[in-house]
Amino acid sequence: MATFRSAAALLSADGTRTPGTAALFTEPGKRGATPPWAGDFRPATNASGPMNAVGKTFTLEMPDGRTGKVVVQSLKTGKGGITLALLGEDVAPF
Repeated sequence: MATFRSAAALLSADGTRTPGTAALFTEPGKRGATPPWAGDFRPATNASGPMNAVGKTFTLEMPDGRTGKVVVQSLKTGKGGITLALLGEDVAPF
């Protein structure tokens, strides 16, 4: 299982860019299949974050420019702010 935690940006279809931190992981894949991946995204404290995002597809951009498509599975709020639960749609970008 690979893991990744770093600064990242969430890009919407209309070009809106939300900076934040991504904590991602991969699961072991079936032989010959692309390993599934998922994780969390926390918008930066000065970013509002995409509200009404559950079920929508975004592009997750890593600091080195690699990208991956993600679907927002849920949105959690708490003392730490907003956290988006992500599910990857293609090859993991980390």
